[in-house]
Amino acid sequence: MQKVYYLSSCDTCKRVMNEIEIPSSFIKQDIKTQGITEAELEELFNLTNSFEDLFSRRARLFQERKLKDKNLLEEDYKSLILEHYTFLKRPVIVNNDQIFIGSSAKTVAAAKKSIHSN
Repeated sequence: MQKVYYLSSCDTCKRVMNEIEIPSSFIKQDIKTQGITEAELEELFNLTNSFEDLFSRRARLFQERKLKDKNLLEEDYKSLILEHYTFLKRPVIVNNDQIFIGSSAKTVAAAKKSIHSN
C-alpha cells in the first residue's frame, strides 16, 4: 500500500508532502473529510505495533481534556484517534511495508529516501 493520511488545512502536512514530492500513485486521504476507519488504523498499528506512536499530543483536545495528566493505555490511544481526527499524528506516510509518522526532519528525509530510492 502507498498512502498518505494528512489534513488538507494543515500547512505542515502540505510542506512535508511537497518536500517529499509524493508521487501521484499514492492514495491521499484527508482525514478531516474522510475519517480514518478502525480497519485503516489497525493496518497502521500493524506497521508500528503502537497506537501511541500514531497519537498526536499537540492536538488542542489533548490539552483541553487534560489528557497529559492521565495514564493512557494503547486502547485509549486507539479510541481517541478513532473519536477525533486531530488525535492522529500527521502526516502518516505508508510506503508498502514502511511507515513514516509526523513531520520531523529525520522522518521527512527517511520517507523521501524510501519513496524515491527506485
